[in-house]
Amino acid sequence: MRLNQKDIDHLRAQALPARENFIANAWRPAENGRKLDVISPINGKVFTSIAASDASDVDVAVRIARKAFDSGVWPKMAPADRKQVLLKWADLVEANALSLAVMGVRDNGTEIAAALKGEPLAAARVIRFYAEAIDKIGGEITPTRAGILSLIHREPVGVVGAIVPWNFPLMIGTWKLAPALAVGNCVVLKPSEDASLSLLRLAELAAEAGLPSGVLNVVTGEGPIVGKALGLHMDVDVLAFTGSGPVGRKLIEYSARSNMKRVYLELGGKSPNIVFSDAPDLDRAARDTADSIFRNSGQVCVSASRLFVERAIYNDFLAAVAAHAETLRVGDPLDLANTTGAMANARQLEKTVAAVKTAQEQGARLVTGGVRLHELSGGYYHAPTIFADVSTRMEVAREEIFGPVLAARTFDTESEAYVLANETVYGLSSIVWTASLARAHRAVAAIKSGIVQVNCYTGADVTSPLGGMKQSGNGYDRSLYALDKYVNLKSAWIDLSG
Repeated sequence: MRLNQKDIDHLRAQALPARENFIANAWRPAENGRKLDVISPINGKVFTSIAASDASDVDVAVRIARKAFDSGVWPKMAPADRKQVLLKWADLVEANALSLAVMGVRDNGTEIAAALKGEPLAAARVIRFYAEAIDKIGGEITPTRAGILSLIHREPVGVVGAIVPWNFPLMIGTWKLAPALAVGNCVVLKPSEDASLSLLRLAELAAEAGLPSGVLNVVTGEGPIVGKALGLHMDVDVLAFTGSGPVGRKLIEYSARSNMKRVYLELGGKSPNIVFSDAPDLDRAARDTADSIFRNSGQVCVSASRLFVERAIYNDFLAAVAAHAETLRVGDPLDLANTTGAMANARQLEKTVAAVKTAQEQGARLVTGGVRLHELSGGYYHAPTIFADVSTRMEVAREEIFGPVLAARTFDTESEAYVLANETVYGLSSIVWTASLARAHRAVAAIKSGIVQVNCYTGADVTSPLGGMKQSGNGYDRSLYALDKYVNLKSAWIDLSG
């Protein structure tokens, strides 16, 4: 799909009505009547509102989801028929891709080209993947002794609670929604209060596609209120979350305090990017290094925020990365002339500014960037920033900033590179650049992360699982393995001897 500035400007100019919760295929105001202002990171101005829900709204949505599940209207529908509803949903998402993308950019500041590809178009592909898979996956017969029939049934868990973040809400949302719905569950979705609009529209399109009432419900509001209510609800069977580590810990606590619901967490990372001197294409490695941390202003869970470069090429490679960073044009994310948009909210901008200041105070060498941009616009913009000669003791090397800040240092030996890469509590993603096939295999084995990318960045898609090690979480989004989170296995042991 080719982007046209006139079409983008037309959609930007459209007033967006105040949005309510989407429950039982209908708009419903918060029980308390409260609303939250929606502030665009493009200019810091309010442009609509969403419902400021509380625990009573969550309870209504969960009860409606449970009633829909127990009725069998969705879980007992033939998989081939569920497939057709999901495929129609994907078609509608694709047909509305540009309006969804522009709406999302107004809400969270992602540059429009990345938003279109990474949000509605990616969401449509994810929905189609699980739609096509669901009537091809069955149970099993186990190899038991004669006279016994041992069956393994795969059943939907019931009501799934999903909590998704403000970066790429459609893509990450469908990573959870599509497999959960495909196997027959009903869902209550809590979007980030900083990026709810496109997910509300996504649910409306699902209803238009024929998803039965109560199967997909969206409740908006503040995380400490709505997210907590979902986590504590006794009738939510599984909770799937993408976000920060502190919130993930709270959700595990809420599970223990309530019904011991299964909790699946994707909690971000501090991903390493290792560049050996024999990398097959150092210019591409430099371009991809810049892209891996500065795309969407660094607000990507698999951003490679720690750069380790073999000493022999360190200075030249760092200069090449800086040169690519300095070609990036940061500004209004709905202007096609810009390559990098805004940070999603004022809190994230303030966190980035503080992290840059701390890095300088702790002795990191600033190579480029390090400043807030376009402050007079009212928007939340920050320059792509590179620090060199970073040590492990520095916060910029340890803490996830979730902003456009790269921390670089040298290494001398292959074993040292892997030690440095693993000096983190996280383990989500990693990148290795080398022409040696043997070294590539050694790197895959040595690096403790759920993804190891060799000579590329963001090569994985919905066919490949995304999941973390260590404090990056548990369970998997994407791929057929994601279905496992949303089913129960039931063993049937049948004695045939009688």
